[in-house]
Amino acid sequence: MSNPTVYDNETLEALRDQVRRFVASEVVPHVEAWEAAGQVPREVLRRMGELGFLGIRYPERYGGSGLDTLATVAFVEELSRSTCAGFNITVLVHTDMASPHLARFGSPEQLERYMADVVAGRAITAVAVTEPGGGSDVAALKTRAERRGNGWRLNGSKTFITNGALGDLYFVAARSDPQAKASRGISMFVVEKGTPGFSVARKLDKMGWLASDTAELAFEDCDLPADALLGEVDRGFYAIMKNFQNERIVLGAMGVGESRKAIEMTLEYVRQRQAFGGTLWDKQAVRQKLAALEGEVEAARQLVWHAAWLDAQGRDAVKEVSMVKALCGELVNRVMYACQQFHGGYGYMRDYPIERMVRDARIQSIGGGATEVMLEEVAKRM
Repeated sequence: MSNPTVYDNETLEALRDQVRRFVASEVVPHVEAWEAAGQVPREVLRRMGELGFLGIRYPERYGGSGLDTLATVAFVEELSRSTCAGFNITVLVHTDMASPHLARFGSPEQLERYMADVVAGRAITAVAVTEPGGGSDVAALKTRAERRGNGWRLNGSKTFITNGALGDLYFVAARSDPQAKASRGISMFVVEKGTPGFSVARKLDKMGWLASDTAELAFEDCDLPADALLGEVDRGFYAIMKNFQNERIVLGAMGVGESRKAIEMTLEYVRQRQAFGGTLWDKQAVRQKLAALEGEVEAARQLVWHAAWLDAQGRDAVKEVSMVKALCGELVNRVMYACQQFHGGYGYMRDYPIERMVRDARIQSIGGGATEVMLEEVAKRM
């Protein structure tokens, strides 16, 4: 990832404008088809790479823009206007949850080999940490990495892997020292699609995020060369924890962006919906509920931007980032519930985007660190 960058607001506003126009013209008209297909077409991601959206924080020598966390938040807010979180998360796993492992910890040879293709959208990335019995408990992972000659052999399985079927490059966590303390002895590896012994076991059928492919991965005597090791041996747990901060800021920004879009849509609806001799907007209870939600979302947004600023400055922001993840994951669900309620029966129909947005929001208090886990991180620092 790039160092903190000095730039003026015009840079962010130009980025916002470009992303907003792209989402309106090249995403929103197609989300129903992508939901039905269960994934975002690769050519859409390549188009985003051409426009520079996939390398906002990566160095210019790889085709990136060299900006910082604040630019990422602006990008995420505008991306979230798509009303399709399955699309959002497909992109954001690639840009901010998977590929940062390569950008931060890749060797010069790995960076030269992969990074330009990642930024251009020619190689889609996924990160494989979660296991069937582990969930948020990263230290409990059981996938094994054993030395074989000069290389490594992986055995184990992963689940809930976003871009699991779509991906080209997988950053896989495995236990490389079974005798070490639980949070130690974990290493990260780069695994290319098509590597013998590595397979997509199955695609998973989800409640929401339908346009995002989610899969189980299997590693059965998957032999890797020595240069597949990503970063330092036995230090993968710390790499995962470090990147969780970026991931949770992004998820918080996504929750805020989706909440703002839902309120915008609901305002438009209640201002024209006739009921009981006037519009729904004429009813005090409706106005005040939406006004209260608008205030909560704006407060959460300010916390997201503050955490992003701390991160851009290289400051310790674990407490603030954990607050962001806990707060925004719960808030987006409350906002969607209320907005669907004000849509009445239409809000339950799949013809209306709010129905999809309600289903998509549910995972946000679970994925990337459940609310309860995040609150414990905050409590430790009180």
